[in-house]
Order: sequence, then C-alpha cells, then structure tokens
Amino acid sequence: MKHRIKYLFGILLVAAPILAITGCKKFLDRKPLTATLDDISGGVLEVQSLGLYNTLRTYAGFSSLPWIDFNSIRDDDAQKGSSSTDGAEINTEFETFQYTKDDWATNTFWNDHYYMINLANKELHYADSLKLKDANSLRNIGEACFFRAYSYFELVKAYGDIPLVNFYYTNAKDGVKPKSPAATIYALIDSDLNVAAQNLPQDWVENGVNKYPGRVTKGSANTLWAQTYLMRSNWSRVIALTRQVMTSSEYSLTPNFYDIWKDGLNGAGKNGPESIFEMQCNLGPNGTNQNGTAWGTSQNVRQGGASLDWNLGWGWNTPTDKLVADWDNSDPRKSMTVLFSGQSDGGPTAGGYGAILPPYGPGTSLDQKYWNKKVYSDPAMRQYTGQIKSAGGADWINHRILRYADVLLMLAEASNETGDGATAENMLMQIRTRARGSADSTTVLPHIAYTTQAQMRTAIKNERRWEFAMEGYRFYDLVRWGDAVSVLGSLGYQTRNALYPIPQQAIDLSGGVLVQNPNY
Repeated sequence: MKHRIKYLFGILLVAAPILAITGCKKFLDRKPLTATLDDISGGVLEVQSLGLYNTLRTYAGFSSLPWIDFNSIRDDDAQKGSSSTDGAEINTEFETFQYTKDDWATNTFWNDHYYMINLANKELHYADSLKLKDANSLRNIGEACFFRAYSYFELVKAYGDIPLVNFYYTNAKDGVKPKSPAATIYALIDSDLNVAAQNLPQDWVENGVNKYPGRVTKGSANTLWAQTYLMRSNWSRVIALTRQVMTSSEYSLTPNFYDIWKDGLNGAGKNGPESIFEMQCNLGPNGTNQNGTAWGTSQNVRQGGASLDWNLGWGWNTPTDKLVADWDNSDPRKSMTVLFSGQSDGGPTAGGYGAILPPYGPGTSLDQKYWNKKVYSDPAMRQYTGQIKSAGGADWINHRILRYADVLLMLAEASNETGDGATAENMLMQIRTRARGSADSTTVLPHIAYTTQAQMRTAIKNERRWEFAMEGYRFYDLVRWGDAVSVLGSLGYQTRNALYPIPQQAIDLSGGVLVQNPNY
C-alpha cells in the first residue's frame, strides 16, 4: 500500500462557526484572542495541515452522502439510488428540486465546510502570531489557503452570497456575520489560491519517493483556481492556469480509462499520473481500516439483507435511465462507468473482475438497475479487509477530486470561447483518443474537427458529460452554461434552484443576522 499520511492530533471544535475579508497574503488581522502562543514551535503548522486532510476524509460534507446530494444527484445523469425507503426525503429535495431549509444533509454540508474554514483560519492565525516564514511553514500556509478556498468554492456554488470571515475565534459570537456578496467570496478564493500556488511545492518527492501521496501541490492550487474561473466564465484566466498545469509536466492522462478507478491490493489506480488531488483512504496492517472513508462504501452495490453476497455498500449515486439511454454504446467509457444489474461486470478490460451481478428486482435481487462503476470495489480487497456482506466494504477507495482530464477540457472550452478552435480541437481529441483506446477510430469516438464555435461548444459539453459521468461535475456545468432549465426543467428545476436555501439552523444561530436567500 502507498505511504500513509498520519493524522497526529485532535482538533479543537468551535461551536457553529459562521464565518469579512482579506486574503491569505495578509494571513490574519487578529492577534491571539485568549492566550499567547509563545510556547508553540513552528511544527504546529504541520500538525494543523495534516488535520485538514483528516477533516476532508472524515466529515460527511466532503466525503459522503451530503457531498453526493449537492454535487451529483441534482443532475439528470445521477440519482439517489439505494432502496426506496432509504433516505427517501433526498429524492424530493435533490431529484425533484423541492429544496428544504432544514434537514441532516443540508445542515451537514453547510456546517462541515465552515468547520474546515475555521480550522484553516486557526492554522493561519498561528502562522501570523508566530511570524513563521520558513520554507516548511510557507508550504503549510499554502495548504491552509488551499483548503479554505476549496471550502468557500463549494459553498459559493451552492448558496451564492454567504458569510465570510478571515480570522480564527473561540467565542462563537465573534463569528456571527451577515452574508457577503459572491464576488467578495471569489476575491478571497483568488487571494488564497494565489498564495497556495506560490507556496505549495510542485510535488512531495524526496530522493525519488513521493513522501506524501495526496498532499496538495502547486498543480492542485492552479487546477482548483481554473475551476473557479471557469465558473465565472473568465476564459483568459482559465487558459493561463491550465497551461501552467500542463507545462509543469507533472501530470498526464492515464493510458487506460478504467485504471483511474482501480483500488487494488497493490494500490493500482491511486495517485496515478492523472491524479492532481485525491482524498486518501488507506488501510492499516492486515487490511484493518486505519484511514478509510465512507466515500466508496456509500456508493457501492446495495443488496437487501446483511448476509447477501452483493451487499457491498449503501448504494447511493446511481446512473439514471436517461444517462444510459443517451450514451452511445460504442463509447468504451460507458461500460467502465455503468455497472449493470443482472449482467457481467465486463471483466478486467472494462474495469471489472469477471463477476455477474444479481438481477434488478424484488427479494434478494438488486434495488437499482445500474450502479456507479467508478467506485466498484475489488473482490480481492473485500477478502483482504474482511469487509464482505456488510454494507460497509469499500472504505479504502480514494475520491478523485481533481484530475488532469479536467485541465484539458477546461482549456478546450476556454480556447473555443476565445476563438482558438485549433486548441479546442486538440484538447478535445486528447480526451477522446484516450477513451477510444485501441478501438477503430472511424467508428468509435471518431475525430471531431473544429468547424464553428457553436459546433465545438456542443462537442465539449457532450465530452464533459461522458468523461465525468457520476463524478459530480454536471449539475454546476448545466448551471454555468445556462442549460439547467432546459435539461432539468422536466424534473422540477426552476431558475431559483441554481442556489440552495441557507440552512434555517444557521439563520437561527445567527440571531437573524444571516438572512435567507431570495425566493425561499
């Protein structure tokens, strides 16, 4: 197994942090609130940084069902899945766009992201108070800025205007702030990611060995930054940032698409050449669950009854009939993304293991027609870990958060929108060529030559759909393209549904300082 990041400490919980603005380059404006830090050495920043990864891995708003609800099942290609009685309220909220202001998933998503923000603020608070500017501390500062930016980006996409604060505090009243405009949130994100890109390393390799697989890098910061500019249709910045990632020569497309998703005994697939940032889920000695998450478990095949052979997980985030019907069978990615009940898993060349799934139907059969194959658990790993027939097996599967394919397709889209059709075509065809593999290029994912901007725009939209199916990109793609009403309207989507209502719990805790989003 790959080298594990060791999580060294427990982090102080701060009650309901509801986080006004300056960027990471100023670090924090406030000095210690209740105590001095004279007795703390610079090593505390390393501990704080590793704790941020632990929070990403263990808090459900980042690693499990609430993240899936907000990012995946609101689109037309994914649905809640599982059984009809499991989390039935999610169907109404996220699949038919009857949003609620108060339930466990929405409250968790909000709270966990603000918790991460306050942890990042805490680390930056220590760095500023101790005046730490050595190389290691600057890298840690870069990590804190990355995670704060990542958290705010997820929140601003989901809610629009939100509270923002740039200091750590221990008195919850100090954190009560009104909403700041989305433009202000993005200004902080830009400042944070600028600091992260300046201070993070190109890699964590020492003496030819990647000492810390999964730690964020300069490429991670620039890729996330490009995503934020893509959301704002700032094409020139997308082009500049994606080209920086490409010219770093740190990343490349994984030759076989299905290898991206492998999580076998030898770690194949994890932290591969395409990986820019992924959540690390690792095993301890003899397959014990040391640093696992619910990411893979929450999405693996579900079969009613704890003793049944295919009861591999909770079964959320499953493909829809529409995705399967719209997707050309000749695209090899389809059989590497969709796992069909009652059929073979396709074997090794399609990301499978030579197994045949039970049929879809009542009784001991499966509750859904299709499953997300990008988190399909390896039977050898199930045996090794003992996570068999438990609906808890797959805790070792990494979440691929940023990958190189997105860099290429972001550059394709931005180039097309600025009139550079040749680059758009080139980037698009790199993705299609990898997906085609050794198949006949005249019939399988054939070459798409640039003819018009509108024609290439449609091709790029389609390619993003197939390349990133079930990964949580499509809903926000549809929103930023202005296509959400036409694509999702039949499911109940209205223009107001681009933003989710702010949790009533947060409004109540603020004493009315925080106000609800318009139209809710």
